[in-house]
Amino acid sequence: MARMIFVNLPVRDLPAATRFYVAIGGALNPQFSNDDASSVMFSDSIGVMLLTHEHYRQFTARPIGDPRRESQMLIALTADSRDAVDATIEKGVAAGGRADPNPAQDLGFMFNRHIEDPDGNVWEVLWMDPSATQ
Repeated sequence: MARMIFVNLPVRDLPAATRFYVAIGGALNPQFSNDDASSVMFSDSIGVMLLTHEHYRQFTARPIGDPRRESQMLIALTADSRDAVDATIEKGVAAGGRADPNPAQDLGFMFNRHIEDPDGNVWEVLWMDPSATQ
């Protein structure tokens, strides 16, 4: 069985968060989406589950943190080119995100930028020259 990764995120405004994640390249999976959650797939094996705070609380007794104040994790999403990195950031900003909460890095063989979702979760969007990994 192939492994899958689901990133489960509590969100304050489910429609706004859903628009953002679809704008940066995800596809809404209506089979696992409803008034409490949106399933947004980035590939056959990588998905983001956006959960209202009320729904998220069913899965943990811990308080929900504020990603605008504390860093909770670093999540990276690859892009096919440097231009695709910039385009993804631009689409995210148009859908309510904030560009470059962290400085961009250009190492020549690798380029990345960051985008903050409407709830404050930060995603790195990166391109790496495939020849650099060989």
